[in-house]
Amino acid sequence: MSLNKFVVRQKRKRTGAAGSKSGTETAGKFLKRETETWSTKQRETETETRSTAQHFSKLKAGSAKDPTTLDKVDSPLTWHKIRAQNLDLDYVRLYKRSEADDILRALEETVTYNTGQQAQVLMFGKWVDIPRKQSAYGEPGLSYTFSGNTVPARPWIPSLTCIRDRISALSGFDFNFVLVNRYKDGCDYMGEHKDDEKDLADGHPIASLSLGQPRDFYFKHQDSRGKKATRKMDTVKLVLEHGGLLLMNPPTNRFWYHALPKRTRLSDVRINLTFRKMNPAMCKPVKKGI
Repeated sequence: MSLNKFVVRQKRKRTGAAGSKSGTETAGKFLKRETETWSTKQRETETETRSTAQHFSKLKAGSAKDPTTLDKVDSPLTWHKIRAQNLDLDYVRLYKRSEADDILRALEETVTYNTGQQAQVLMFGKWVDIPRKQSAYGEPGLSYTFSGNTVPARPWIPSLTCIRDRISALSGFDFNFVLVNRYKDGCDYMGEHKDDEKDLADGHPIASLSLGQPRDFYFKHQDSRGKKATRKMDTVKLVLEHGGLLLMNPPTNRFWYHALPKRTRLSDVRINLTFRKMNPAMCKPVKKGI
């Protein structure tokens, strides 16, 4: 699949003479339907494209930086808005391929990954290895707790602060922490989860930058999961490109699980950076020597 293709897969049902229809559309075709809205009893989806300046002019006053900070990045960029019930996503190809290649090489040379218990999570009372490499960087004293494990922030390194500052200038939001996940190939994955931990700042988006192997990514509403699902809702699927930035805006992580499934036929490395705003008052103390 081309790195220049952003794919949204969406299954829909239509009643009447049209019958049923499901399929895959490229962003170029899909996003031309900017003014069209699909509605079912469970879900309404909108997709629209706008320039960087237009996109962030609608941010609430006081929630973002001065729009003039957008001069720090290449503009305009083409944003793709993906919405469903209580789901709000923004996607953009932030770095062209040559830039993304350079960033990936720099991260491969400079990021230090966790080992031992820091590379494990607690599941059903047992410590198991995380199915990927992981690390975290951020402001002093910050940490991120999930699945029984507390990951401390290492001091910022230049290769990450440059990316952080660009995303901050683009989005208008500050980030004080980044979780780094390295997938050696398609056998490494991330299971369904919500980023709704108490140590995350309220009302702040999570900015996810993908580098390397493109991978499919999906969102599933909490009410439509498993055998105890209380209603049917479409799974939202997309492909995360090399150099692509996904903003997961509130209240997405309160209602939607997301995952990066295993794809055993893929052989290339992927690094994902999820920039976050942590609440220092809610972060667990960091152990000395880490």
